[in-house]
Amino acid sequence: MRRGMETSAPNQDHHLVRRLGPLDATMIVVGSMIGSGIFITSAESSRLAGAPGWLILAWVVAGVMTMTGALCCSELAAMMPRAGGVYVFLREAYGPALGFLFGWTLFLVIQTGTIAAVAIAFAKFTGVFAPSIASEHYLVRPIHLFGGYAVSLSTEQLVAIALIVLLTWANTRGLETGKRVQNTFTFAKTAALLTVIILGLSLGWKLESAARSADWWNSWRNGWDPRIAQPGLTVAGALALVLLFGKAMVGPLFAQTAWTNVTFLGSEVRDPGRNLSRALLGGCALVVVLYIAANLAYVAVLPFGEIQHAPQNRVSVAVMKALFGQPGALAMAAAIMISTFGCNNRLILAGARVYYAMARDGLFFQRTATINRHDVPAAALVAQAIWTVLLTLPRTVITDPATGAVTYGNVYTQLLEYIVSADLVFYGLLVVAVIVLRQKQTAAERPYRMWGYPLIPIISVVLAAFLIIALSGPAPTPSGIGYLFVLTGIPVYFLWNRRD
Repeated sequence: MRRGMETSAPNQDHHLVRRLGPLDATMIVVGSMIGSGIFITSAESSRLAGAPGWLILAWVVAGVMTMTGALCCSELAAMMPRAGGVYVFLREAYGPALGFLFGWTLFLVIQTGTIAAVAIAFAKFTGVFAPSIASEHYLVRPIHLFGGYAVSLSTEQLVAIALIVLLTWANTRGLETGKRVQNTFTFAKTAALLTVIILGLSLGWKLESAARSADWWNSWRNGWDPRIAQPGLTVAGALALVLLFGKAMVGPLFAQTAWTNVTFLGSEVRDPGRNLSRALLGGCALVVVLYIAANLAYVAVLPFGEIQHAPQNRVSVAVMKALFGQPGALAMAAAIMISTFGCNNRLILAGARVYYAMARDGLFFQRTATINRHDVPAAALVAQAIWTVLLTLPRTVITDPATGAVTYGNVYTQLLEYIVSADLVFYGLLVVAVIVLRQKQTAAERPYRMWGYPLIPIISVVLAAFLIIALSGPAPTPSGIGYLFVLTGIPVYFLWNRRD
């Protein structure tokens, strides 16, 4: 047996405690999914899809992927309710190397990059109320490093770092503290999203809105040009529409893929055989319905062109401004601050449990396998925070070829773009793990057996494969770089093995 694998943690006095009930677990699922994505990603998706019908369909298909994935994951979570969740499922189905690659990629960019992105989103919307908080207000001006990269410290970055540090500290104080923060903010942001939906659907439906458009499905009649939607695209016609529809699903998928985070806390959920599956299925179903309804509200209020070109992609803010003017826009900005605050608390709370589980298997820094006096993996939380803070500092350098003007982007957004296809591969492997483990562990207790087996896993894998192909076609370079990020974990895995 490998060092630490399914053995007690290095410190025997403290251990993870099952303190999360069914409501807490469901709130983690909902809080994981509702962040800043639903409020902004529809702008980019609408530019890629070109018509309101395709925009709504992108969210519907993403919802189908979420629900089929949740059905598969529910069986695995009930069967193996352990800290680390998906990491454990992949390890048991395919071996420790593949489990490690998932955990490594999660730490390198998926979880930490998402925390950094959501923290910056929180800071951006804080800047609506405090204009001194902005990406161009520097405490340390950009220092160019190499190629198209620099580092800086702006007031916006400082607020993001402060949020990461604050929520990490709160979660080191015990699961009860993190749980209270999570539940409070999840209720608040769900209410905010419901408000947008109700107001949009009841007060919208303008004659000039996208919902009234005669070109509900005809992207070309809306002025859509695949060469503009995706520069460098070499195909045209229906094939271009199919490929760009796949890319239009990236935003909707990443607005809801974090539902797996509740499995990372499998060792801390009471009656996990029942509560984990109920939380996954109930929480995912609720959010999928809310997301589709929110997009119907968007097209009920705004013309399609205004959705495509909403200022800074803030579609929900544009909706509230159209309904109530500037006060509505400010109220929406405050709601998004609440949403991003709660989302980041959940991301920080859950992610550390994966690195804790990896360390117990001897595949991460051994210190992160320890539990503090509040029965939480504080060292793993701190390690996650340090790397996340570092990800907020680098900037991409963007030079306008016509004017020579220089602007700065954020590296983590680029990293997340690179990792989309790789993350879909892990999603497909998670789904197939249900089939693999039914063959490998036939006698294992399964408190929940998924409905629709094996049709549901097949549907889910086919959708994932379509998206991987669709993303690799129009933009093969980001996908290739994403796979390289995953593959960097191979030598690291062998280095950890040599320590045994």
